[in-house]
Amino acid sequence: MESPNLEFEYGDTDSFTAELSELYSYTEEPEFSLNRDYFEEDFKNHVKGRRWMELSMEEQRAYVMRLLDALEVTDRDKRLKVARAILYLAQGVFDECDTETDVLYWSRHNVFLLYDMGIFTALLELLSMEIDNNQACSSAVRKPAISLADSTELRVLLSIMYLMVETIRVEMEGDSPERKAAREAFKTELGSPLYNGEPFALLLFTMVTKFCSMNAPHFPMKKVLLLLWKTILFTLGGFEELQEMKVRMRELLNLPPLPEDSIKVVRNMRAASPPASAMELIEQQQQQKRGRRSRRPLVKQDSLDTYNEQDPFKNDDARDEEDDPEDVDSGIEGEVDPLDRDVIIQPPPPPPPLRPPTERVSFPKGLPWAPKVTFIIIKSINARLSLVHTVYSFFLMLLYSDTDTLVGLPRPIHESVKTLKQHKYVSIAEVQIKREEELQQCPMTMGEEEVEETPAEILYLGMLPSLSQYVIALLKLLLAAAPTSKAKTDSINILADVLPEEMPITVLQSMKLGIDVNRHKEIIVKATAALLLLLLKHFKLNHIYQFEYVAQHLVFANCIPLILKFFNQNIMSYISAKNSICALDFPHCVVHEMPELTAESLEAGDSNQFCWRNLFSCINLLRILNKITKWKHSRTMMLVVFKSAPILKRALKVKQAMMQLYVLKLLKIQTKYLGRQWRKSNMKTMSAIYQKVRHRLNDDWAYGNDIDARPWDFQAEECALRESIEKFNMRRYDKNQNSEFTPVDNCLQSVLGQRVDLPEDFHYSYEMWLEREVFSQPIQWEGLLQAQ
Repeated sequence: MESPNLEFEYGDTDSFTAELSELYSYTEEPEFSLNRDYFEEDFKNHVKGRRWMELSMEEQRAYVMRLLDALEVTDRDKRLKVARAILYLAQGVFDECDTETDVLYWSRHNVFLLYDMGIFTALLELLSMEIDNNQACSSAVRKPAISLADSTELRVLLSIMYLMVETIRVEMEGDSPERKAAREAFKTELGSPLYNGEPFALLLFTMVTKFCSMNAPHFPMKKVLLLLWKTILFTLGGFEELQEMKVRMRELLNLPPLPEDSIKVVRNMRAASPPASAMELIEQQQQQKRGRRSRRPLVKQDSLDTYNEQDPFKNDDARDEEDDPEDVDSGIEGEVDPLDRDVIIQPPPPPPPLRPPTERVSFPKGLPWAPKVTFIIIKSINARLSLVHTVYSFFLMLLYSDTDTLVGLPRPIHESVKTLKQHKYVSIAEVQIKREEELQQCPMTMGEEEVEETPAEILYLGMLPSLSQYVIALLKLLLAAAPTSKAKTDSINILADVLPEEMPITVLQSMKLGIDVNRHKEIIVKATAALLLLLLKHFKLNHIYQFEYVAQHLVFANCIPLILKFFNQNIMSYISAKNSICALDFPHCVVHEMPELTAESLEAGDSNQFCWRNLFSCINLLRILNKITKWKHSRTMMLVVFKSAPILKRALKVKQAMMQLYVLKLLKIQTKYLGRQWRKSNMKTMSAIYQKVRHRLNDDWAYGNDIDARPWDFQAEECALRESIEKFNMRRYDKNQNSEFTPVDNCLQSVLGQRVDLPEDFHYSYEMWLEREVFSQPIQWEGLLQAQ
């Protein structure tokens, strides 16, 4: 049966409440009351007979200051109790609240208070201590089974920090100027190299690599990834901020504005019906044969019928499809393409035969994207024209180097080149590559490049020495959390912060833990995919070679087959998964009475049509795959070699416009390599590509005429790119390699007149040094003269 349209709105994150609830596992539920008990025990000893909400702002600040002092004790147990009391404040003192709204209000109030009192810096020092705790790491490595109890201190610290980052990051309408100023200060603080000379995100990256190298298996990886993702999102900016930054950068580079806002275009798209499966087509064809024997046979209608054009090869295509029964999802006899139904207005019921065919269909309003063409295409076309028209050989060199001179060429050529120029698009990456070539060729003339210290630049500089380790670690986590991965004895254990100390003994407890484990994996996939996509997009905007460096590490670490393996499953089941228990989600579970959970209620799950985080993860993974394969011939061939076409076609069953768009983009770039028979058998997919994906003028994606001229030389293409990346990194970040261009001072007076910093003990022993090294050594003047 055809799946319904999914009312999904893509954004940086899910709702604020959903993002908070995903921080906690269901096995952590007893710790909510534990946090409350430790807080109330300490609070009643210092503020008797009153509640937190009844205190004035000054009294609250004084109490938080007392907690901050108590964090510095050496006793780990006392320190943990104080940290739990702080976590209870960050969670919104829920025992004093009646509704979820009150919990969120007081959580926000307390988080800004905690930040103002400097709690985050104190937590960061404690987190660094826990990361460097070799005794805990070695103990966890020796343990046969790691549970929730092994990561208690880390989970408490990371939970407070996550609540602070996520709460301050989200801007509310009623925020005061003080809160807005605190948000900007916190954003700058997180993105600047203030923590041991590096941004806060690098400390979390260190935790990820340490965990994946099996040196710290007790690290709560879900919380680390969530905090890392939200830190990058906060400091670098989300998708809308990226669009604004792109617009501003194009203005600085004197480039024409963008033809449209891609975010708005995708949000206005409608989903298309997916191609029918083989079984559905066979059943429907049999029904047609049984019910329409008296009617004349109908031939297949392809997408050209929608525009009322006659296809002289229809019967040939129908015969070819009968000869190829393995791929029968090319169409149903007598039915308009399903992919066209939701894009083009439906025609009225079948009219009488004498009625003109032009009244059957309403024409579409237009394609969603403005077409583009690059400068290289215009330049190559002009070069070809000059070669064809040899009578104008005088202009050959001029035409090759200039796209404006068309003297002597026919008027249709003038009009075609004019059309190409109207849609010429110069990207920021092209400008950056050209600038980099100039800096490489003329280092003395161009001078030293002025690099703006943006948050993305600071992060890349910090990640550069260990970037390959970070990328491999993230892909390891993605592989371990993928639903298609088989459990292996040597794989990393990502369930350290979800498994309880005592394993379940009843069926109900086992079902609850099973849901919790699946939810845990889904959240890890969501955070990892969103994090990788943000890094790729921000580095691409900051400098194209930074993006290419990360993308090449992803490719070398087998990211392409990993994402295809992820989609090689029943994607509709994954998107509609019910791995959540609403009654146990925060803050619902701390305000309302806990209902009695039964096996039937756990199996039923929630009433949502789809799982937001899983659809979000799928779209992000498709976007990552698009990013690393776009305009890369060798990587496109990897999609073909790994047989991604049938996997991607199955993903079209999800009726969500944005996900379908990125699937169709991936199919478009490899269409020419899949063969003529595949294209004939998949005309619905070809039609959907035409309707939804941006057109590149003079792009023969549907024909594949130049395949023979483009042999697959993966090694040469990737090596050339790697060479350009290494030159960029050496020029900009390796300060030692430019020593040969440093001017040398040959003036004796200025050299001797320079002040030299000498060690402190030099003044006590310099006379002895002069006597031993200078005065007592005979000088061979003749030898010096001969050397000259």
